[in-house]
Amino acid sequence: MEGKDRNSKKQLLKTMMNLKNIRSAPITGQPVQFPLPPPPPPPPHPQSPTSPRSTASSGLVTVVSPCAACKILRRRCVEKCVLAPYFPPTDPCKFTKAHRVFGAANIIKLLQELPELKRVDAVNSLVYEANARLRDPVYGCAGAISRLQDQISELKAELARTQAELARTQAELARTQAEAANLQCENSNSIALIYMEMEKFNQATAVAGGGGGNCNSAVFQQQQQQQYAMMDTSCFLDESNLSSGWEPLWA
Repeated sequence: MEGKDRNSKKQLLKTMMNLKNIRSAPITGQPVQFPLPPPPPPPPHPQSPTSPRSTASSGLVTVVSPCAACKILRRRCVEKCVLAPYFPPTDPCKFTKAHRVFGAANIIKLLQELPELKRVDAVNSLVYEANARLRDPVYGCAGAISRLQDQISELKAELARTQAELARTQAELARTQAEAANLQCENSNSIALIYMEMEKFNQATAVAGGGGGNCNSAVFQQQQQQQYAMMDTSCFLDESNLSSGWEPLWA
């Protein structure tokens, strides 16, 4: 309103000066041409600090919302904002945490000193350290690293115990297999000795008994083979003799 009043006053003064000049000028036959006042300038549109910036390219206007950093800091987001590529408007918590721990000035200074290829890693490191510092205000990242090292030590100790138990189990299994193999070998040797004794006994019986002894020895050998197939070790004991030997003395 004040600008419009000033412009109208200036126009009135110019009109009055023109009228004075006309009155003082000599009268001639030519018509007097009054100068046209200039058109009023368009009213300015002030841009708020958080208003979106617009970029014009090939006649098209693209409206881009301000980055999260400029929106939180309540300042105008320029076209070449250093913070815009790393703090999008869709994730304001990212800049809030980093700004709370490090400060916006330090973040901007750090990004300006680094080449563009390393800025993404730097921002990710800042955000990670800020989150760790907010979770653990005393130790921060050092506390997280210490906890991870403790977990690694516990897992290594548990792995060593598991490997020792596995080795002990494998040793017991190997010993059991060796004992089973030895027992099988002993059984095979015992069977071979029994067969040898049976052959010797049959031969001796055949020689002593003559022709009839051959039939008796064949029947006896068949019986012995059946008993051996049944693995009855008590076949060599006379149960009647054992039972008679344990009769009570006072009977």
